[in-house]
This record gives sequence, C-alpha cells and structure tokens, in this order.
Amino acid sequence: MRTVRVVFVTTEAEPFAKTGGLADVSGALPPALMDLGVHVDVIMPLYGTIDTSAFGLKKLIIPQKMRVPVGGQTEGLGIWQGTIPGSTVQVYFLEHHWYFDRSSLYTDPETGSDYVDNAARFVYFCRAALVATEALNLRPDVFHCNDYQTALIPAYLKHLESCRLVFRNVASLYSIHNMAYQGIYPRSTMSLAGFGFEHFYVMSPFEFHGRVNLMKAGIVFADEISTVSERYALEIRSHSEYGHGLEGVLAERRSALSGIVNGIDDVSWNPETDPLIPAHFTADDIAEKRLDKQALLETFGFSDRAADLPLIGMVSRLVSQKGLDLVTEAIDILVKMDVRFVFLGTGDIVYHRALQQAAAMYPDRIAVRLAFDNKLAHQIVAGSDMFLMPSQYEPCGLSQLYSLRYGTIPIVRGTGGLVDTVRDIEGDPDGGTGFVFHDYTSGAMLAAIERALAVYDVRTKWEDIMRCGMAKDFSWRTSAEKYQVLYQRAIGHRS
Repeated sequence: MRTVRVVFVTTEAEPFAKTGGLADVSGALPPALMDLGVHVDVIMPLYGTIDTSAFGLKKLIIPQKMRVPVGGQTEGLGIWQGTIPGSTVQVYFLEHHWYFDRSSLYTDPETGSDYVDNAARFVYFCRAALVATEALNLRPDVFHCNDYQTALIPAYLKHLESCRLVFRNVASLYSIHNMAYQGIYPRSTMSLAGFGFEHFYVMSPFEFHGRVNLMKAGIVFADEISTVSERYALEIRSHSEYGHGLEGVLAERRSALSGIVNGIDDVSWNPETDPLIPAHFTADDIAEKRLDKQALLETFGFSDRAADLPLIGMVSRLVSQKGLDLVTEAIDILVKMDVRFVFLGTGDIVYHRALQQAAAMYPDRIAVRLAFDNKLAHQIVAGSDMFLMPSQYEPCGLSQLYSLRYGTIPIVRGTGGLVDTVRDIEGDPDGGTGFVFHDYTSGAMLAAIERALAVYDVRTKWEDIMRCGMAKDFSWRTSAEKYQVLYQRAIGHRS
C-alpha cells in the first residue's frame, strides 16, 4: 500500500510555541502517525518567541521566488526547517516578520485583546502554507488543518486551488479543538482572502450573521471533520451552548464528523520515570505515591496532620469554562470539609482574587499558586489524592488523563472528553475510574466530592480504583490509528 502523505497545518506545536491543547496535539500526533507509517510534515508560523538556534532551525534557500497573495497585493515568504524533538517529523516554519515576529501568538499584550490584523495574519498563513507546500514539493494526499486559523485551506482547495494540477486531488481533514473560537471577522475579509463577494450571501459557507466565519467555511468545505472527543462531537451538533451558533451546520455534516479523544505523552507523563516528581511508583507498587503527597504538602506549607487527610488538586486555566465559578461559589462549604485543596494556574483576575482571598482566610485548608509551572503541575498530579475538573464544557481535556495515569482519582463534570474518559464508580463498580457529576451547579459538584471522600475512607476500594485508572491506555497510538482511518476516508471523497 502506498504511503499516505499528510501536511499538518497548525498555528502552535510543542515545544516551539504553545497557548493550549492544540500545541500538545501538534507536537505528539505527527510522530505517532509516523510510527504507523504515515508520512507527516508540519507547517506552522515562525513566531518571534521561537529561538531558532536553540531548536537548531535552518533557513532554507528556495530557488523560486515565493509570493503570497493577501487582498490586492502579494507578500514575501521565508521558510525555516527543523524537527519535532525525538522524532523524524519535519517542521517547516513560515517566516513573515510583520505577521509573526511578535511576542504573543494571538493576542496583543498591550490590550489583552486579539491583534487587530488577525484576519490578515491567518489569511496569509493559509495561503502561505499552500505556497510552501508546492515550493517544497511535499506532495500531500491530505491537508490536516486545525482550528479556525487554518480553516480557509479546505475552501481554497475546493475553489481557488482546485484547478491547479498540484492540488487537484488533495483532500482535507479539518480538526476542531474548541468551538468557542471561530474566527469571526468583517465582510471585507472575503476580498482579503481572495474570494469574490458572490460567495458571500445569507446562509452561504462564509456568512455568519452578516460577518465572515472562518470556522464555518472549514466545516462546510472540508472532506472530513474531526473533534477531540466522541461526546464533544455530539454536543457541538446538538446544542447551541456547545455549537456556538454552528450546531446546524455541523448537524448537516454529521456524516463527515468524527470524535477522537486526544492521547497523552506517556513518556513525559509516567509516574515510574517522571524526573519532575520526588518519588516514582507503579500500579503494582503505589506505596511511594505517599512520598509525592508529603513533598507537595511541604511545598504549599501545610502541616504534618494534612498527610492523613484527602488532598484535592486542580491545575487549570482559571476561567469560567473550567468551572471556577462553581469552585468559588462553594468555597465556604469546601473549607468545612476535612480536606486540603491546592490550585495552580492563571486566568481571569476575578478568580485570582477569589482564590487568593480564600487562601488568606483558610491557610491551613487552601493553597494557591498563580503561575504556569510545568514542574509543579507534575507534582500536583502525582501528589494529590483527587483531581478536580468541574468544567462547563471540555472538548477533550488532558489533565484527567494525566491524573488517571498517576493514580490520582478524577472528579469531573460529565461533558465532552471528560465523560468519554472517566467512568463513574457507581455506574461501573468494577471498572469505574472516578466520580462524575452532570448538572452544572456547585451543589452537584459538592455531592461528587462528598461521594469521593466517602470512598477514600475505604482504602482497599480506593486503591482498586487507582489501579483501574492507571491501567487505561491513553497513548497517542490509539488516537493516531483513528486519524489514519479518517485520512483514507478523506482521500476517498476526492478520488
């Protein structure tokens, strides 16, 4: 069978640039696909934050002059090359000083809002990805596009590039990582992107309440569509609160929509070898996990008595999507439980203040660290007894997968990838891995915590649940095999 060739287009990838889960996917999925025999090349922007020398990147000399159309003019393009560390996956970084040489990927640090020229930046990126693909002779069978910043590529393949031999039979897979960010811009974006206004009319693939919606175009024109969990695939086409206005469009394309749960880096996140935690342990020998708990309690300044009490951790962006409104609403009740809480993350100032105030009032119960700290995140996942994720919505979620691997039992709301990956012990007494609540209320969250605390006192049962979660396979190989099937389906549509 001929090797399938994929060009994976993304605006962020570990370890080069990251704002969220997309970077984790972009850094881990391509190597997993290569292990299965799929040839993958990655294309992403060369941001000003990327240290070219530290990553060993080299600027390529391209014989032909590359020009990228944006609106009524053309822009230049430079290409740098590197690899995803620990793999043979080639990464091509697109260089444009005006659009990408900035300290932040999407938002202006001075205003806290999106850059005002983001529409032009992502139009350029989509067209530049096509120009670079041809200049580098990558010859893809499939463009794998991710989130709204790359959503115009499927539209270009069906319209502006469809008559060109090099792209005539190239298929597209469009992956949605978060429906809340759709790339909605003024009507003038049509001409910026090179599409005539005859393509812009009420209910057209580009139109959304009188404006241009890039994600909508990606959904309509892609040969196959994926999102990051089976439940989220159902939620976004069935409910307006999840589909954010595009649920009808997704329902129309439901036969092309699949949900594939993200995998995790099971090398970096491995309690047996993790260099960031004080003590190592396995499912067969979990005794050393107690040393990780003791070290974590010392880090946050808790007393020795806390070692015998349940410890609940939360590592998250501190925003309403992650259920912080439920947590802050329930603080006065949580502190009355004989349990300790540790929080790590940054986000909205209102939650910063609420958690800091709670920690100041109850220093023997609650500890907060307002930071992004990867080492401490590993230590919280390893040292906590339970991990709290009361998300309002969660396309996939990775923290619950990390916590399962470390024998830290998750308490989650039943939404998106959380309900796909955590089985409630009441519904599955023998195979349950955590505690799930469904109503988005602080009362429902508190009831789930109380259920967990009751089981915690039954040590043999608790350890059985720990081992059950640790035995689950959430490696990227399982997910990569499912993407491999989607590539073949997408190719079938175009051929």
